[in-house]
Order: sequence, then structure tokens, then C-alpha cells
Amino acid sequence: MKVLAIFAAASLTGVLPSIDRAPKFQFAGSDQLAFQITQGAHADVFAAASPKYPEQLYSQGLCSKPAAFATNTVVLIMPSANPAHIRSVYDLKGHGIKLVIGAKGVPIGDYTRKLLAKLRLSSALKNVVSEEDDVKLVVAKVALGEADAGFVYRTDVKSVGNRVLRIAVPAAGQPTVRYELCIPTTSQHSKLAAAFVREVLSNRGRTALRTAGFGLP
Repeated sequence: MKVLAIFAAASLTGVLPSIDRAPKFQFAGSDQLAFQITQGAHADVFAAASPKYPEQLYSQGLCSKPAAFATNTVVLIMPSANPAHIRSVYDLKGHGIKLVIGAKGVPIGDYTRKLLAKLRLSSALKNVVSEEDDVKLVVAKVALGEADAGFVYRTDVKSVGNRVLRIAVPAAGQPTVRYELCIPTTSQHSKLAAAFVREVLSNRGRTALRTAGFGLP
């Protein structure tokens, strides 16, 4: 029996299996997954939380032309007790704040640095106590109270419910978060991979994405 291998951004953990449970999913940071594909890892579909890596692979002849399939927004979260009394993103500059963010190269990490720069809050980076390899690890550290705040995608808040508080990022700082997917040239099941891509882009796939809180391109 042919089983598709889907490499997908960690923030898609809750939604892609709801569209199709048959494939074998590997969820991680988009940068890690892209690197594995460049090293010859067998992947039938690559779904990233940023256009950067699918388009790099495409330019190198390592995947099909990427297609945009979802959007998202970045939010700031704090533990529900909010021990640091954070009321806005501007409080992140305060002394002693423990901020956790995504590592450089990880889409959520790059989006975080962009929004802080846009809001002239790059000085808040001095309060970073941890840089994580994917967005789910940022969510976990904040939910467990190991940090005072962290930047994640809006869709990630659902999984931790009332364990965190959420603050919107000012529109002036909100980055454009676009998800793209492609079929790597390493795919051993390209027809099935194309069918999966069509499924994600179909009305049913779009409904599942919208239900999970994603925007649509």
C-alpha cells in the first residue's frame, strides 16, 4: 500500500490530518524540513508556514511550483496567570520580562523579528530567554509558565485553551503570514501527492482550514 509522506510546518499539526488522515505526517519547523529535503529525504508534499522555503526549493529545481493555501496572523500569548502583568506588546521592553520566540530561520521566529522591528521594539530581544525550533515549542513553554510571553500564530492558541491569554499585535506590526505547499522531486508517489495538494486546495480543504482558524489566500 502506498503511503504519502507529508512534511509540514508544526502549526499545521491540527488541521492537515483533518483533511486527509491517510498520509504519514512529519511536523517540524519549515526550515528543518526544507533542509532535510535538500539532503534527499523522501517527502511527497512539503507544506511550509512561509513562502521562503518552498520557493527556494523551486528555484533549485527541487520541487514543483509552490501554491499558496492558507494565511495566519501572529499574536502574543502569556500564561493565564500573567505574572509579568503584560497588557500590550510594548510591555515586552520591561526589565526582567522572560520572552520566548522562534529561532532565526524558523518562520515564526522570522515573523517575530519583523514585527518587533516594524513596531520599533527590537530592544525587547534583550529579554529573550529561549529560541525554539518550531512554534509548538514556543506555545508549550508559555503554557507551562516557563516564560512570561511568546509570539505564536493565532491558530496555535486553540490547542492550549484557557492556559494562555492572547493579545493582538498592532496592525502596523503584523507581518504577512502565507503558507505554501509543493511536491518535492524526491516524491515517489507524485500522482498521489498531486491529489493531496488538490484536496488541500479544494472547497473541503479550505473549509477545514477556515474552521481551524486559518485565513485563505
